[in-house]
Amino acid sequence: MKIAFVCVHNSCRSQMAEALMKHYNKNTEIEIYSAGTEEYPQVKEKAVKVIEDLGINIKSQYPKLLTDIPEELDILITMGCNVQCPFVPNRFTEDWGIDDPSGKDIKEFEKARDEIQEKVFNLIKRIEKGEFNGY
Repeated sequence: MKIAFVCVHNSCRSQMAEALMKHYNKNTEIEIYSAGTEEYPQVKEKAVKVIEDLGINIKSQYPKLLTDIPEELDILITMGCNVQCPFVPNRFTEDWGIDDPSGKDIKEFEKARDEIQEKVFNLIKRIEKGEFNGY
């Protein structure tokens, strides 16, 4: 199973989602990616910090474009970009609608992280229950 988290710059929310999914998911058959629709130079420092607060190091992660991930996915999760994401062939698409904390204080990054973490936990449970097997 291939899962990708996508937002515009792949510098904050989708990076946090990728890191949290990789950390908490125990199914080695799942490939986890994140990507953006536009280039960006680096993952935002506050995103790195709030994930690091959970004991997860993402300092080696970097923004990627959709062309850097597999061309076909099983699950595509958009983060609430408020823009039309380009089509990526997939079996299931879901938008998480997470507010972008970019340019805001650390509390907003923590809030986004906590929302993403809750959704990642839920996604893992849904995968374990076989919810996506029929797609």
